[in-house]
Amino acid sequence: MNSTRYDIIGIGNAIVDVIARTDDMFLDRHDMRKGAMRLIDAEAAERILTAMPPGQIASGGSVANSCAVAAGLGARTAFLGKVARDELGVAFAADLRAIGVDFPHAPLPEGAPTARCLILVTPDGQRTMNTYLGACIDFDHTDLDAEAIRDSSILYLEGYLFDPPRAQHAFREAARIARAAGRRVALSLSDAFCVDRHRSGFLDLIASGNVDILFANEAEICSLFEQNTFESAATEAAHVVPLAVLTRSEAGSVIVSGAERHVAAALPVDVVDTTGAGDAYAAGFMVGFSRNAPLAECAALGSRVAAAVIGRIGARPDLATLAALAPAVA
Repeated sequence: MNSTRYDIIGIGNAIVDVIARTDDMFLDRHDMRKGAMRLIDAEAAERILTAMPPGQIASGGSVANSCAVAAGLGARTAFLGKVARDELGVAFAADLRAIGVDFPHAPLPEGAPTARCLILVTPDGQRTMNTYLGACIDFDHTDLDAEAIRDSSILYLEGYLFDPPRAQHAFREAARIARAAGRRVALSLSDAFCVDRHRSGFLDLIASGNVDILFANEAEICSLFEQNTFESAATEAAHVVPLAVLTRSEAGSVIVSGAERHVAAALPVDVVDTTGAGDAYAAGFMVGFSRNAPLAECAALGSRVAAAVIGRIGARPDLATLAALAPAVA
């Protein structure tokens, strides 16, 4: 790829995560579907937060996590997202910048507070997310940094941000800017229920030729193409997107590029918390891809980084672990 200021620039929800361990009974009492993400309002956020056990607080959001992990691996990254001028907004920005992610956005001076995601981790390692979008819903095309997008090898778009309608226009405009500059555009489908809500919008974005790399897990890709089997969904993906990166939990990942296919095994690991596993995998893959590594090597790095995050509480591996993984793509 041509020399750029950033390897990856992400656009997504700027969210502060609150992560706590709990049991299935807690999910049942609060009518939560295990393993899913649901959007909640401010009142529900306060009610769940009050009922939750004490938890760990960290800046989050799917693509923000990927950018942070990629920075820990040595990539040059930036992130565009919306926070409020409040305590959580200040903490979010400081956390990203501390790990080396450029975050140029000025906070909202008034209006909704910074978004937060209440994450419940059950003993089987599954995470159930309750997200109050707060300031995120105000993200629109005026928040795009066109110069930074043009100067990034990969533009990475977060499917979750499709929920606020104005952000959909911003996605299309960001993709147009990137493609006009000869850059690659990657899209994460984020969640099968997100795909259910926005299937036509995602398909339109892909069909327009504005997506070069599609990241999805098995449930998401099957939902997108309304297929009952992974194989049939992967075949559909090969016909409509140049590169599909499809994760399958313990079954590893499948990389599909036209007739080319690579299967990468998942690394054996004791599952502690699956929060951020897909985000970490995407970060590892894109770091390898931005350095022109073969697709099989990109997938292998993604698997190693995902394994590192699954074995601990939280959405990101620690910096020492990332530093140890970084030479694999040097």
